Amino acid sequence: MATQTLQAPSASIWDGGKKPFGSRYGKLMMWYFLLSDAFTFSGLLIGYGMIRYSHDTWADPDVVFSAFPGYDGNAPLVFVGLMTFILIMSSVTMVLAVDAGHRRKNNEVLAYLLLTIIGGCAFLGCQAWEWTHLIMGGSTLSGNPYGPAVFAQLFFLITGFHGGHVTSGVILLIIIAWKVHKGHYLKSGDYEMVEKIGLYWHFVDLVWVFVFTFFYLV
Repeated sequence: MATQTLQAPSASIWDGGKKPFGSRYGKLMMWYFLLSDAFTFSGLLIGYGMIRYSHDTWADPDVVFSAFPGYDGNAPLVFVGLMTFILIMSSVTMVLAVDAGHRRKNNEVLAYLLLTIIGGCAFLGCQAWEWTHLIMGGSTLSGNPYGPAVFAQLFFLITGFHGGHVTSGVILLIIIAWKVHKGHYLKSGDYEMVEKIGLYWHFVDLVWVFVFTFFYLV
């Protein structure tokens, strides 16, 4: 009687036991969170664009954002340019912190995290000054001397929402930096938490590029 040899099926990515995208659970969940947050910011910015182009007149960014601390003349977009530079540089130091974590250089991780925290706090301080200047100049939720009141309403809503994300990021960075200082990740040999907060921080920086474009440039 003839016998048949059964061959085992070839391995497939659909056989299970595979990590999606090669990422660990925590990092994957961070990506999902950032994706959902991206939809929120997208909705706000698209709404801003639709409202803006439904008006015949709008606030001129070169006039609204022409002030600079300690300077009495006009400096259109110089201050917000400084804010953007600070935030982008904080993203650079965050990249260096993640890289140091991959190399298990605990002191370097801590140093770059502290620089990132300083950058985040500096950005928030700049934003607080900008808000104060606009409010003192008459831009509130009920009025706007530079154009339609809805410009000020959307400006405070969207930049405030982004500022809340920056504030949350700074708080998380402080917590992570404290744990790095205590050697928590050095002992475990796993700096993935630094990488996860790095993903969040880069997202916040990327969103600011779009906020900057919509409010200050277009």
